[in-house]
Amino acid sequence: MSTLRDSSHPTLPTVAWVGLGIMGSPMSENLIKAGYQVTGFTLEQEKLDRLSAAGGTAAGSIAEAVRDADVIVTMVPASPQVEAIAYGPDGILENAKSGALLVDMSSITPQTSVDLAKAAKDKGIRVLDAPVSGGEAGAIEAVLSIMVGGEQADFDEAKPLLEALGKTIVLCGPHGSGQTVKAANQLIVAVNIQACAEAVVFLEKSGVDLKAALDVLNGGLAGSTVLTRKKDNFLARDFKPGFRIDLHHKDMGIVTDAARNVGAALPVGAVVAQLVASLRAQGDGGLDHSALLRAVERLSGAQV
Repeated sequence: MSTLRDSSHPTLPTVAWVGLGIMGSPMSENLIKAGYQVTGFTLEQEKLDRLSAAGGTAAGSIAEAVRDADVIVTMVPASPQVEAIAYGPDGILENAKSGALLVDMSSITPQTSVDLAKAAKDKGIRVLDAPVSGGEAGAIEAVLSIMVGGEQADFDEAKPLLEALGKTIVLCGPHGSGQTVKAANQLIVAVNIQACAEAVVFLEKSGVDLKAALDVLNGGLAGSTVLTRKKDNFLARDFKPGFRIDLHHKDMGIVTDAARNVGAALPVGAVVAQLVASLRAQGDGGLDHSALLRAVERLSGAQV
């Protein structure tokens, strides 16, 4: 039986939100702004305080957060964290009510999503994998792209809630499909950032006005959302994390493994995956993924 209602209905579903990091905090706050009652749980007290200040309710455990929720949204870093919060006596599946809808917006392996959906079905809980693209800015502005895997009926039910978080919301196929599309997204983003970083070093070493050059490049075929979002990072060498190298390293592992499993060659992607891994090994894993520029600068003889 459906538990979510159209957002025009005066009684919206109750929401539990697990994971209040760089993405999760602004996303949960956008649900609150849209009129949803949100109860959240995360490990950092300051993030719980932020949720409370925004009008949400802080829970002391996963069980407390999800017990009465119609829909449960999770946004954690990787597959091990999803498994940790989903399974076990203190996890989501043992404590959520039958009929609840679990929307996992983490970026994890497709197989993890498939396994979670199977385990949840045995508990009477429905699951969508719904990873996002757009970074911190997209989360704050509620303009994320959301790629979803799961059943059509569950997608239709969840869509009003997802519309409070993003602008492009697409059901990509059965369970795991959202994660597969997200892996492809991360491949494209990483290759795009690497190309932009190489162009920045080439332009600067050639003595060209970098800001002017990036402005004109972004107005033509070389333009992209990546360049629009990361141009200021390149110009100011500001690598405050919006999406950390550590997380993109994880995602490149997902896409290279998944591609190997289906027999898809990723020659450029494999190189960029190694460059991301190299930057992480040099101690830059906590920086924004636009810090790929630092790796190109090092290869070009700059002191960074």
